[in-house]
Amino acid sequence: MKRNLSGIGCACALALLSACATTEGSGDASSYTAVDYALYPTPDDAFVADVMPIENEGKLELYYLYETDHNIQAYHPIHKFSTENFYQYEDLGLAVPCGTAKEPDVAIGTGSVFKAQDGLFHCFYTGHNDSFAAQGKPKECVLHAVSKDGISWEKKFGEVLYAPEGYSNSDFRDPQVFWNEDDKCYWMLVATREEANGGIVAKFTSTDLTNWTFKGPLYAPHKQYMLECPDLFKMGDKYYLFFSWDCVTYYAVGKTMNGPFTAPKDNVLDGTNFIFYAAKTAELKGKRYLCGWLGRSEDKGYDTGKYRWAGNMLIHQLVQHEDGSLGVKMPETIAEHFPESKEISAGASDGTVEKNGASFKLRAKKGEKAAVDLGERAATMLLECDVTIGKDGIAGFAFGNPQKNFKNWYALALDAKRNCIHYEGYKIGGFESIVSSDPLAQTRFSFKPGEKHHVTVVAENEIFIVYIDDAKVLSSRIYNSVNGAHMALYTTEADATFENISIKTTR
Repeated sequence: MKRNLSGIGCACALALLSACATTEGSGDASSYTAVDYALYPTPDDAFVADVMPIENEGKLELYYLYETDHNIQAYHPIHKFSTENFYQYEDLGLAVPCGTAKEPDVAIGTGSVFKAQDGLFHCFYTGHNDSFAAQGKPKECVLHAVSKDGISWEKKFGEVLYAPEGYSNSDFRDPQVFWNEDDKCYWMLVATREEANGGIVAKFTSTDLTNWTFKGPLYAPHKQYMLECPDLFKMGDKYYLFFSWDCVTYYAVGKTMNGPFTAPKDNVLDGTNFIFYAAKTAELKGKRYLCGWLGRSEDKGYDTGKYRWAGNMLIHQLVQHEDGSLGVKMPETIAEHFPESKEISAGASDGTVEKNGASFKLRAKKGEKAAVDLGERAATMLLECDVTIGKDGIAGFAFGNPQKNFKNWYALALDAKRNCIHYEGYKIGGFESIVSSDPLAQTRFSFKPGEKHHVTVVAENEIFIVYIDDAKVLSSRIYNSVNGAHMALYTTEADATFENISIKTTR
C-alpha cells in the first residue's frame, strides 16, 4: 500500500476535535475547520508508536509500530512513512507483519533499520510473545528481517538473539544495529535489565549480522528499571546516547563511542508524561533529527496534561551547543509550509497593555494579570516572537471564547516562577491554578529576568508545539485552542514583552 497523506487523517482529526466542540474555551465552532495532519501524521484509525528512522535516497523513511485501540494477540506490525521536507508524508503501509501465536513475534517491539555493506536492508526488531513465559520460554528476543528494496521483507527465524545469562529474558528489546568503521564490525545495542541492578544498554558485536558476541554493558547507570529505545550517534566531536523511560526521552554524553556516558543535569529536551517518547535519530541531508511520537490525550479530548502511549509522529531538529549540550528546534523546512503572513491586530484586552506595531508590552503587579486577544487561532499556523518575562512571572499564550472574560481562558505557561514550560488546561484567572498549582507535564527551561527568548510555535489542529531558543520544546495537545477559540498573549504578576510577532498560515 502506497498513498500520499494529503487528505489522510482529516477524518481522525475531526473526530478528535468534535469531542471538545462545546468546551468552555471554544468560540464559534462554525468558523473553524480542522485540517489534515500534514506535519504530525498518523494512520487512519490507528496511531504512531516507536519510530525507527533511516535516510534512504534523499528521504527520511520512518518505520514505526502501528498501534490501535483494538489490539488482539497479534499487535504492533511495523508500518512506514516517508518524507523529505517534514510537511509532506507518504504512507507506505505495512513493512514487517506480526507472526503467529506460536512464533516469537506475535507482537512486535521496537528495533532499527539500516542498509548494510552487503547492499541489503536489515531490520532488527523485538519479538514479544506473552504466552511464552508460561511455557518456560523467553518472552522477548531480538529478531532479524532482510529486504532487497526496503519494501518486501524476509524474516530470518533461524537467527534469534536471547538475553545473556544474568539478564532479563522478559526485558530484552529495542535493538539498534550499525556498522562501526573503527572496529570493522557491526554493533548492536539492546535495552535490557540486569536482574540485580536495573536497566542497562547492552552491547553486542558481529562481523556477519548473524552471529553476535555479548560485550557487556555500554551504559549502566542502574537508576531506572529500563533504558528503552537506545540510540547512539556522533555529532561534532561527541557521542550521544538517547534512551527512554518514565514516559520521558533522555540523553547522555560521551567522549568516545564506548563511553563512559554521563547524563547532563538537564537531559530532557521535550517534556514529561508521554509528551514525546521513544525518540530515535537519523540524518537527512547532513542534519540530524530526533524522531518520536506525541501521546494521545488520556481524557478523550480534554486538557489535563495527561497522555497515553502512542499518538502522532513528531520530529524535532537537533542542535548542538558550544558546551556540548543538545537542543531542539523546528525542522527548518516546515517554514515552507506557511507562506501567508497574517496581520497582527489587537482585540479585547484586560489590564495594562501597550501595543507598538507587532510588539506588545503587558504589565501586571502581584496578584494581577494582563492579556490581549490576537483573534481566532488558525487551524494550522507558525508563530514567532521574542519574549521577555519579569522576575517570577508567568506569561505565554491563552485560549478561550472571546465572549468570556479572560479569567476563563486557558494558559500555556512560559513559567519564570518555576523555570519550565507547561500546559495542562489551567485557567489564567483566580490565580488558584496557573500560579499556585504544580505543573503536571512540563519541560524545564531557565528564564532570567530581562533576558529575551526567541519562541517558535507550530500548531496543527489541537497539536501545539512551542520551541524556545533552539534549546527546549514543549509539545502538547490543546483542545481548548480549536473550534473557533481565540488566542491571546498574557502575563501574571510580572511585566512581559512580546516583540517582533509574526504569524503565518498556509494558503
